[in-house]
Amino acid sequence: MATMAAAVCHSPARLSISCSYSSSHSAPARPLRVAVVGGGPAGASAAEALASAGAQAFLLERSPAGAKPCGGAIPLCMLDEFAIPLGLVDRRVTRMRVLSPSNLAADFGRSLPPGAHIPMLRREVLDSFLRTRAADAGATLVPGLVTSLSLPTGPSDPYLVHYISSGDGPSPTRSVLEVDAVVGADGANSRVAREVGAGDYSTAIAFQERIRLPDKAMEYYDDLAEMYVGGDVSPDFYGWVFPKCDHVAVGTGTVAAKPEIKKLQSGIRARAGPKIAGGRVIKVEAHPIPEHPRPRRVVGRVALVGDAAGYVTRCSGEGIYFAAKSGRLCGQAMAKEWRLTGAVTEGGIRRGYLRRWDDEFLLTFRFLDLLQRVFYGDNAGREALVEMCADEHVQRRTFDCYLHKRMAPGEPWADLQLLWRTAGSMVRCSVLGKEVQRLRRLELLQA
Repeated sequence: MATMAAAVCHSPARLSISCSYSSSHSAPARPLRVAVVGGGPAGASAAEALASAGAQAFLLERSPAGAKPCGGAIPLCMLDEFAIPLGLVDRRVTRMRVLSPSNLAADFGRSLPPGAHIPMLRREVLDSFLRTRAADAGATLVPGLVTSLSLPTGPSDPYLVHYISSGDGPSPTRSVLEVDAVVGADGANSRVAREVGAGDYSTAIAFQERIRLPDKAMEYYDDLAEMYVGGDVSPDFYGWVFPKCDHVAVGTGTVAAKPEIKKLQSGIRARAGPKIAGGRVIKVEAHPIPEHPRPRRVVGRVALVGDAAGYVTRCSGEGIYFAAKSGRLCGQAMAKEWRLTGAVTEGGIRRGYLRRWDDEFLLTFRFLDLLQRVFYGDNAGREALVEMCADEHVQRRTFDCYLHKRMAPGEPWADLQLLWRTAGSMVRCSVLGKEVQRLRRLELLQA
């Protein structure tokens, strides 16, 4: 904790260093210095990896007390892989219910492996823990808002990170960091990405209310999480009711109808209906989330990770694990190249970070993108999706992929049977979906 206290007070007017590299294949004459912009799971994991490898990591976070609006579900494997203490987990979900536009329900819990669960956390708790651990590893926490990035003119010149401190001082101070490399972990609207011309991408908006329920209602959600699909809650995503320590997170997301997000939030509240009746809203939050990876994720000695890189799956909206994983891979790649060559290069970051990331996760992202385009386009597809989710084979494959972050090996005969059942579902649900849409229109007219 002493490290944390000292770091919070850190507000240098300018940190100058000599950024000349030592000769190739010789030990570096000084530690690598990296500015990590953004203190969420991606930035904190990058800073921890860098500091643990002996680098000087400066973790800049403009709002240490804040947190991104988020459902808060993480895969079970993340607890061990990132040494997340069990005390940080609010709820251990063993029942996941998906509800279709006609309120057909598919319960996932019956296919959950023994002892498995989906951990639910609050982002402000998780993020604070990861930042503290990065500081304990030797990273310097710098409370501040990054305003611009001055790019180097040559391969040995430093990056200049301009920021406004937001520490405990009497007034904000404009300061500069001189570093060898930069990690952009500053979210979907990344300032770092704009400064280096990493390209634009589509973003969705996630809107969430934290609702404190009466004790009896909270008992209903003790180990249950709900997902709702339908045009009334989102035209291209889903709505959710996820349990936390003393409240539920009720929200929705969309890319196609951002101006109507409050109307869609009313839709999820109506669908959850009496189950959240009597609840009191304790917090309202919204945040952009990326729809796909950025065109450029590494530019020079600048690497993007987490939401800044676009690592959120379209079908499920999952991003916490991918953020932490990308941050760690990036930090390790930079530290390793510096240790071996005394330099950090674009080619080295691409080999050590991007290639490893794409080899491990690119197929997963493409598969989930395909599912989103097939099943989220209309209510007929959403009905078919929920009907598929009731299939035991689908549930086993889904849990294997989600809980352990690996693509489950194929079972040819079972997969062929599933393909046939899926085709049947699409045919049946085309009729059902049209009827649901007709009834929704009647409800709107009567209202």
